[in-house]
Amino acid sequence: MNWRAMSALDIGAVEAIAAEVHKDFYERPAVLAERVALYPHGAHLLEIGERPVGYVLSHPWRADAMPALDSPIGALPESADSYYLHDLALLPVARRIGAGSAMVEALARHAGARGLRQMSLVAVHGSVPFWERHGFRPRDLPELAGTLLTYSADARYMVRAL
Repeated sequence: MNWRAMSALDIGAVEAIAAEVHKDFYERPAVLAERVALYPHGAHLLEIGERPVGYVLSHPWRADAMPALDSPIGALPESADSYYLHDLALLPVARRIGAGSAMVEALARHAGARGLRQMSLVAVHGSVPFWERHGFRPRDLPELAGTLLTYSADARYMVRAL
């Protein structure tokens, strides 16, 4: 098992993993590629025996805000005070072996080293318990309701203090 830096050449593998893991949360390849280009330090591909089995896309962002699903963001905010986990997706073969947990903690260390005060994400697919085990807590903000609906009716915005 090996997490490695992602490049633009990996977008096809990311698309294939996303198509299996996030069937109801389609994002265009251009949106995925933009995240990698804007913040390569937050884009990683998980391989088992050189086979792509997971990925993470993340970047600095603003607290209590999030990009809509399948939306380009153009640029990272200069006033970033949070670290946004846009997507962590693992194929079934890569689950329950600690790969996701290891990456979440590595990103927490990275965000803390950048001086960011929190991490945030949108939990989907009933993943709230996984994120709670990693210190994230749901935060209900009425101003995010419309953006959360671009994900799903049961999507939850979650925050972890650093």
